[in-house]
Parts: sequence; structure tokens; C-alpha cells
Amino acid sequence: MFDIATYHRAANIAEAIGLLVNHPQAKLLAGGTDVLIQLHHHNARYRHIIDIHGLDELRGIAFTQGGDLRIGSATTFTELIEHPLTQRHLPALCAAAASIAGPQIRNVATYGGNICNGATSADSATPTLIYEAILEIHSPEGIRYTPISGFHTGPGKVALEQGEIVAAFHFPAQPDENIGSAHFKYAMRDAMDISTIGCAARCRLHNDSISELRLAFGVAAPTPIRCQHAENTARNAPLTQATLDAIGEAVLQDVAPRSSWRASKEFRLHLIQTMTKKVVSEAVVAAGGKLL
Repeated sequence: MFDIATYHRAANIAEAIGLLVNHPQAKLLAGGTDVLIQLHHHNARYRHIIDIHGLDELRGIAFTQGGDLRIGSATTFTELIEHPLTQRHLPALCAAAASIAGPQIRNVATYGGNICNGATSADSATPTLIYEAILEIHSPEGIRYTPISGFHTGPGKVALEQGEIVAAFHFPAQPDENIGSAHFKYAMRDAMDISTIGCAARCRLHNDSISELRLAFGVAAPTPIRCQHAENTARNAPLTQATLDAIGEAVLQDVAPRSSWRASKEFRLHLIQTMTKKVVSEAVVAAGGKLL
């Protein structure tokens, strides 16, 4: 039996925000795949629940009038994987969603919950970073928009104030040509396992060079990160194995993995270099290029 002290079910976002303001100790329950685990382990910080599961305002995948692709925060990973708009415009996000747990979990786990949990191992965080999503955050003061970069502030911490709810993610329109992206997750088991290292890359090509690279890693630092040194090394570089090797070396300046019972720091650094070359190569191919 779960040790729940108080439970409130919100009818809409406005009511959920009011409940958060009046119950500052409460946790939001959407898909429940993280919250219910905490309750199972009798974590006292999860004894007060505000249920936002099933709110239509937090669901849906569609283009806005401004041309952004908007994904509601309560969208499940199964919905992300199967929707034609995400398949076409955000393939690395679909790949990351498909790597999460098993079908039963993906049917209920939500995109917003995965990001707002603050874990550096969150599989959806790296593609969210390479696509440079903007978060739509509702609060008692209104609606604000903030980039995903900088949203994770530390292990298990995100830049949300009391009473704020991430309602949606906005993705700028992606070009149809000369753009490719990829995602890869390494875990000790292929199924139902947390990421040992996760990464995603997005490449824009011009002629036979990389005009832009976006590279992100999870479990390579206290928060999911973009790899600026690696990205700068790739800018306007030719599509050659030498460029790929240089990116693999530069990424070591961006990461700071630690040893844990899952993997040593040294093994994680090896994975980071190997996975950098893999996802960049796959993104180049997806963009229509070929490494010489």
C-alpha cells in the first residue's frame, strides 16, 4: 500500500497551479512511472500528490501558427514514437523514446515527466537539447518560455519555481534538406535498463563539409549537456575520418563522467568517444552525406 497523506486531482492546468501554490510540498503525478516508484520505497517527500494525468491541455502534437512543432508535456513516449510529425521532423527524439524501458512503461510515461525529473540519464534530454526545444511553462503569473539549455541545474534539479508546470515543448521548424540526426543509448542490458551513457547528434551539411554540429550527452556530467568543444571542432570541417577523430578527441573537453557501480569513469570516457563517432556518422548519413 502506498503511504499517501493527501491526494488532489486537478481538472485543468489553472487548478493544478493553484493546488501547487497551496500545497508546496506536493509532487505532480502524470504518468506515474517515477512517482509510484518513490511511493513504493516510502519516500516521505512523495506523500502529497497532485494528479494531472489525462489533462487535455497537456497533451497533443501539432504545429503552432508560428510554425513550431508543439508537444504537450503529458504526451506519452508511445505517442511520440508513433506520431507522423515526430517521425518526420524529430527522428532522434523518436529513437530516444523507443529506447526507454518497455512498451508498458512507454504507454504511460510522459515526456514532461522524463525531463522534469532532472536526471542526467533521462533518455529524452539529449535529443531535446540538439533540437533546441523551448519549454512552455505555466505559473501563477502567466506563461513564460525558456530554452532547454540551462533548464537542468544539477542532479535531480530543474529551473522550475513553486507553482510552475511545464505544459509543452516547442521545436523550431527543421529544414528538410541537408539535415540529419541520430540517437544512441548504451546500457548494460538492451531492455528495461537505465542509460550508462546516452547521446544525440544533429548535423547540417554544406557541400562536402559539416556546417553545423549539435552534440549532446547524458550521464557524462551532473546534467545533460551540449558539447561545445566538439561542436566547434566540427564547424566547416570536411567529411573525413580525420574530422571524426578530431571531434572524438575534442568531446573529452566537454564531459566530466564519474565512476559508479554501473561503470567506471574510464569506461564511460571510452564510451563517449566511441559513441560520438557513431552518432555523428549516423547523423551525417541521415543528412545525405558520406564520410570519406
